[in-house]
Amino acid sequence: MIHRGDSIMARPRSNIKVICQNTECSFFRKEKGKNIIKRGINRSGHRQYYCLHCNRYFVETKGTPLYNKKLSEREIKKICAELVEKKGVRAIERTTRHHRDTICKLLDDLAAHAKEFSEYLTHNLELSAYEVDEFWTFIKKTKRKPSIQAKNGLSKVNSGVTPA
Repeated sequence: MIHRGDSIMARPRSNIKVICQNTECSFFRKEKGKNIIKRGINRSGHRQYYCLHCNRYFVETKGTPLYNKKLSEREIKKICAELVEKKGVRAIERTTRHHRDTICKLLDDLAAHAKEFSEYLTHNLELSAYEVDEFWTFIKKTKRKPSIQAKNGLSKVNSGVTPA
């Protein structure tokens, strides 16, 4: 029984590693001082988050090459592993059973987000700097002409150097 004057302690929030993806928010991509909570699941089955500063919903993958992809994260990892093995697009098409245009579109998106994705490869997938360098070398040597946005992303990455 709770008496007047007694306070009920609220359960502390879990530590959420997601940062705000809204460019107009004062806490855009800032870890310190953020105020983000989990808010359900969207139609495609991804976890939704809500920023209490800007009152906007977003998903964790927004702003990454994985955003708006119909491929699962597992399939994208599988394609990246095939690319590290220096396989061609058609060979990857045969082994993963995904169309070559899907694979090439993924390559363009990866090139456009090269710098952020290099950090993802080294920290989350635990690839070595050598493997990441092979990955980017393959993308640069692809015979398919990359988009202007992809070229700009590739120019940010120096060959043989990965952010620590």
